[in-house]
Amino acid sequence: MKTELLAPAKNIEIAKAAIDAGADAVYIGASDFGARQRAGNSLEDIQSLVNYAHKFYAKVMVTVNTIIKDSECKDVKNLIKSLYDIGVDSIIVQDMAILKWAIDGEIPPIPLHISTQCNNRDEEKVNFFNRMGLSRIVLARELSVEQIKNIIKKNPEIEIETFAHGALCVSYSGQCYMSQYIGGRSANRGECAQPCRKKYSIIDEKGNYLVKDKHVLSLKDFNTTQHLKELAEIGVKSFKIEGRLKDINYVKNVVSYYRRELDKYSDKTSSGRIFSDFTPNIDKTFNRGYTTYFLKEREKCFNFDSPKFIGEEIGTILKINRNSITLNLKKGVVLNNQDGIVFDKTGEIGCLINKADKNIIYPNKMPEHIKIGSKVFRNSDTKFEKELSNAKIKRQIGINIEYKDYLINATDEDGNKVSIDIKERESVKNIDKMKDSFVKSFYKTGDSDFYVKGEIIIASELPFIPVSGVNEYRRTLFNKLMNERLKNYKREVQKPLKYVDYPDKEIDYRGNVYNKDAKSFYNNCGVSVKEYAFEEEKPKREVEIMRTKHCIKYALNMCKFPDKLSLIDEKGEIFKLNFDCKNCEMSVCK
Repeated sequence: MKTELLAPAKNIEIAKAAIDAGADAVYIGASDFGARQRAGNSLEDIQSLVNYAHKFYAKVMVTVNTIIKDSECKDVKNLIKSLYDIGVDSIIVQDMAILKWAIDGEIPPIPLHISTQCNNRDEEKVNFFNRMGLSRIVLARELSVEQIKNIIKKNPEIEIETFAHGALCVSYSGQCYMSQYIGGRSANRGECAQPCRKKYSIIDEKGNYLVKDKHVLSLKDFNTTQHLKELAEIGVKSFKIEGRLKDINYVKNVVSYYRRELDKYSDKTSSGRIFSDFTPNIDKTFNRGYTTYFLKEREKCFNFDSPKFIGEEIGTILKINRNSITLNLKKGVVLNNQDGIVFDKTGEIGCLINKADKNIIYPNKMPEHIKIGSKVFRNSDTKFEKELSNAKIKRQIGINIEYKDYLINATDEDGNKVSIDIKERESVKNIDKMKDSFVKSFYKTGDSDFYVKGEIIIASELPFIPVSGVNEYRRTLFNKLMNERLKNYKREVQKPLKYVDYPDKEIDYRGNVYNKDAKSFYNNCGVSVKEYAFEEEKPKREVEIMRTKHCIKYALNMCKFPDKLSLIDEKGEIFKLNFDCKNCEMSVCK
């Protein structure tokens, strides 16, 4: 069984680090039209990344997953053509206009992956894209293991990708218009201002405050570790790590961790062995606390106290002095100078440690409002971050070497084979010494992309070759083998698509139709488009600006109460909350 570990990359440096750490594929943004506007990259950088990734038979996917204006369609088509020309393996898309272009032959046959922004949360939607002939679909995060299993069972032809780790959008992806409504920054255009991480209050219909100034829409981060085996066994093809805005240490740490975990249950889809001198720890890298969300059963997936990284609990306050704090540390905790610590669950009260003397810390600034007995958390472990930054991580492809009859033969782990002739013919006096010199030189693969697996076979008598000559033969052989690998790289193509009936007969603003080609696509699938996208114009009626599986009533243990509730932001604007108790969903309306 093979599964893909798919890693995020803000730029080419992070993408290469992800591949080195064990990612089978990376997803990255181009200069425009990606759902993370601040994570764009030039075509030149993407081409360089493609060349690097393909050495290890790893894939490069590019996000083209915003909705598109009519005036932008020509530029998007040109971008897709350019991405295909430089060898990109697939693009991740949201706008249905791109599917129309594929059917009409206006873009090259690059594999199309349906973004989670398309609101892929039921069997009918997945079946629609499956019948069309799409390559892959990225499921909504809100689905349970059982739902994912049923989807795969009924749609075996399409690859299923699920999220495995990272930040959770509180809304169903593609169905959040809150940022657009509040400040004109559209999530469907890659500009989300993350209003879900702000403070809100909850009031009942009489104006009574049930919650005051809390992060009531802020979710914990996704962590599927305990369900990876089951998800792999039911047929999930790709496990996606969220985080195209995260830094290089975050990506190295999380990718290394999930590589080790997935290797317990399945094989890589890429090649090479990962050589690393550090042990990953996802508790020490940015997270808002972890949740498995709805994979098995509803849980407390929210964190009302803070959207920040609070860190790991390390002890309690034992004594507060004029310029130092004495802590009662948990067993095994060692503090370092410049560690970051916080003293409450909001993350608002904290400091850097100027000096750590065992359990006594000297802060850069003495925090106010701390109490003896309060819990202490570390959200920046200087020693771990330094080890991670300096970690030696190398990915190399296993090869077998054989010498026979003046030929040096190499076969890599994917079955690629090359040979080179040697020109020397002079016999040697000390055969064993020559063998030893030859073998030692070929084992010294150093910074190359290869390592020698097992024993080097000497099948016939070696002539005399100076050490410098053996080293040159090694370099020549490795270069030839890499060229052979790249020549034999199997690039997938998108099979022909066709129009099929859509599950619904009409769609409103939530269909995110922003251009005439997307409208035409839906019409060809038997759908009447009643409204254009919210970004074009807010409908002149009360509408959902967010729909979510995170229910405030459930969070407040009020499921059986008929109370009507509202959300108030920090500026005093009121948003109506509607509850779909049958489906256990909540809508924020305006």
